[in-house]
Amino acid sequence: MTPKFSPTRAPWSTALPRARPVIRTLLATLIIATWAYPAPTLAESTGRAKASKAARKGTPQTNEPSYADRSDVMREADDIAERRNLDRDWVRQAIGQARYLPSVAKLVLPPPSGTPKNWRLYRSRFIEPIRIQAGVKFWQANQEALARAEKEYGVPAEIIVGIIGVETIYGQQTGKVRVIDALSTLAFDFPAAHPRANERATFFKRELEQYLSHCQRAGIAPLNLLGSYAGAMGMPQFMPSSWVKYAIDFDGDGTVDIFTSPADVIGSVAAYFKAFNWQPGMPTHYAVSFDANKLDLDTLLAPDILPTFSVASFTAKGAVLDADGLQHPGPLALVELQNGNAPPSYVAGTENFYAITRYNWSSYYALAVIDLGRAVAGVVTGKPN
Repeated sequence: MTPKFSPTRAPWSTALPRARPVIRTLLATLIIATWAYPAPTLAESTGRAKASKAARKGTPQTNEPSYADRSDVMREADDIAERRNLDRDWVRQAIGQARYLPSVAKLVLPPPSGTPKNWRLYRSRFIEPIRIQAGVKFWQANQEALARAEKEYGVPAEIIVGIIGVETIYGQQTGKVRVIDALSTLAFDFPAAHPRANERATFFKRELEQYLSHCQRAGIAPLNLLGSYAGAMGMPQFMPSSWVKYAIDFDGDGTVDIFTSPADVIGSVAAYFKAFNWQPGMPTHYAVSFDANKLDLDTLLAPDILPTFSVASFTAKGAVLDADGLQHPGPLALVELQNGNAPPSYVAGTENFYAITRYNWSSYYALAVIDLGRAVAGVVTGKPN
């Protein structure tokens, strides 16, 4: 739940066997992720959260400036302390030890104008043997929790598995940036060159505030946690606000652990989707083609990925659905996925497709999640999609 450039998104640690292929895959994924808008993903808890050893080894980038000498930042720290009823000195000390990371500021910038998106290339970074095999192992090791989450929340196991696989390869790449550094950099020095700089800076100030509030009340050292360049954390890459709102204790041990408890992660992802109106039993999308004689493509694309058209309205504007799509009871959206210089791909997205984009505001991300989950399910069940 890459902010939504997505949450999120840009994590990572732990190695797999066959490290070289993994590294190549990760580097390519990071490059593609910057233009396909998957980014920050989301989250926090309501109890005392545990963090993995890896997440507790945060060390500052000692060559970069800290925020302790910035009077404007210290005023912000005082405001946070007052709004959240936190200890003023504690907040000042935490933010004062955060460091500006120029690499983070660069990573959140949009790609250069004219850079083409490419769904087929983007998809190939996620639907590949290493990630699929890791997904199979994760599914087989957590069948009970996945089945229970599907029963309680109505979210299919393959969607949950797809999310965790795209986000962190099932916990293998949860991030190596100190969360306090990432959030402070983006809260106080969000790059002015970004077209939505003010909006994004405000977003990250709220996330920093939520992070500090949760850390103090849960007894977590705010300087120790590691995450993505956007401040997303744990196996599901939750931002602090999502950690607070949606993370749950699904293994029943009395703590909420999005770093090392697969059951808590599975339950938290399912709870997130339920909060964003996941409709049990509804497909995510349908195949679509066009009737050139009736096609009104501009009108069909105008709402972007927000489901707006009834089936009758959708088909009247030149969209051609298969038999299942024609029976869909709710609204649809025409989702366009660019393929570089090749013709775009299209699907008819449902309200559940839209729900996945609430985790990461990208149709490319959503379809990668769906396709990865299906690929893993095909191996697990022996029924390839």
